[in-house]
Amino acid sequence: MKQEDRQALKEWEAYKRTLAMDVGVDLRMSPTERRKLRSKLESDPIAWMKYFFPNYAKYDFAPFHVEFIRRVIDNPECFEVISWSRELAKSTVTMMLALYLTLTGRKKNVICTSATEKAAVKLITPYREQLEFNSAIRLLYGKQAVLGQWKDNDFKAACGASFLALGAGNSPRGTRNGEVRPDLIIVDDFDTDEDCRNPETLNNKWEWWQRALYPTRAISEPTTIIFCGNIIAQDCCVKRAGEMADNWDVVNIRDEQGRSTWPQKNTEEHIERIRKSISAAAFQAEYYNNPISEGKIFRQLQYAPVPELGSFRYLICYGDPSYSDNKKSASSMKALVLAGVLGGVLYVIKAFVAHCTNAEFIDEYFKMRDYVGGASSVYYYMENNKLQDPFFSQVFKPLLREAVRSRGPLEIKGDDTKKTDKATRIEANLEPLDREGRMLFNAEERNNPYMQELVNQFALFDVQLKYCADGPDAVEGAHAVLARKERELAPILSSSLSQLRRSNRRGW
Repeated sequence: MKQEDRQALKEWEAYKRTLAMDVGVDLRMSPTERRKLRSKLESDPIAWMKYFFPNYAKYDFAPFHVEFIRRVIDNPECFEVISWSRELAKSTVTMMLALYLTLTGRKKNVICTSATEKAAVKLITPYREQLEFNSAIRLLYGKQAVLGQWKDNDFKAACGASFLALGAGNSPRGTRNGEVRPDLIIVDDFDTDEDCRNPETLNNKWEWWQRALYPTRAISEPTTIIFCGNIIAQDCCVKRAGEMADNWDVVNIRDEQGRSTWPQKNTEEHIERIRKSISAAAFQAEYYNNPISEGKIFRQLQYAPVPELGSFRYLICYGDPSYSDNKKSASSMKALVLAGVLGGVLYVIKAFVAHCTNAEFIDEYFKMRDYVGGASSVYYYMENNKLQDPFFSQVFKPLLREAVRSRGPLEIKGDDTKKTDKATRIEANLEPLDREGRMLFNAEERNNPYMQELVNQFALFDVQLKYCADGPDAVEGAHAVLARKERELAPILSSSLSQLRRSNRRGW
């Protein structure tokens, strides 16, 4: 294609976008009429958004939309977290509000952030296209695209506001628009399911937000923070942000009375159609900010206080390794649990369930040892079936020997017991305990991301293993070893009791 043909195609595509964004403005208005209309609209932000974005604002705003918009406009220094469920327009309303703030001169330096740079560019693209092609904006505010300063990820509009797209981990330091530091920071879809399953990745992401992105603002100037996202895990960046924000707006598809929170758009019939088309677990997660799924097999999953560790005759620390030696989310998880039985109850005392390297997995055994601190005897095991045996002896044992030199003695025994099918074994051996309230998780570990991942794996467990079950597999392994230990020690205990009874009859 010739250069002029490429340019003609580009202009045609731009013309088509212009037509798509044409809001039917009256081009015959005089400059005075335009100023009056602009002044009138700016005094009413809701009317302003409906005028400039009729395609987006085709349904009346819900009360929670209006309250959010007015809070941000009335408080130039604010930190808002918006956890509105799917179909409640959190990203759209935020975009319209951001363009109102910038076109009216209230904000000058905007950063849009998402999980990756690609996602951030996708987030900011509607902002750029509205500024470039929206005919109503051109009519009342003039042409906004500035030649030479109009890139996909970084652009400056004629109104004076700059926009920058940043993915988590990108360097935001030194971001300025002239003398103005970022005064509007928008974070959207920052969390991912994979990141939330890896506590280390989640912590690194949160540290980047706290230490790199947030401090780009000026201390002395009012800054607006809008953090958009749903609660997709028990520990996620949205939840952490919500706990420290000025306002955390959690709105589900239905209110506490079971009514649509945005009936102008989402009727009860529409909501019911969605509810009946997907699982209860998916509906809760996507429309109710509820990341804990309803289990089909493990329904109780109770937390409870754990007795003093010294109360247990012994504890089992059992690990379920994987062949992977990296932290990528596509790899299998490694799981390690500390468990004990007392009064017929299986207590899951502590857990580690995450993507990690082999060396890090070995290190978790030492952390479990330090956690117990000699309060009870501990047997350390690692699953070691026929497929894993070379891996256990050739990879994990050398790593253990190296760690022992600096961390002190610790012996891990390979569990080479022949096992049946993973899914049926977990269900057959642990479901009755859960159903009868005889499998309890340490209440003190409720907020530990590793324990949360373990409980989530139980909650999502089914015999098709559609979700990772390395944690439940480790618990089942610990339970099996505990049962074997009981059988091994029973003859010793029985012999000791018989000797004691004979001694008592002789008057000793």
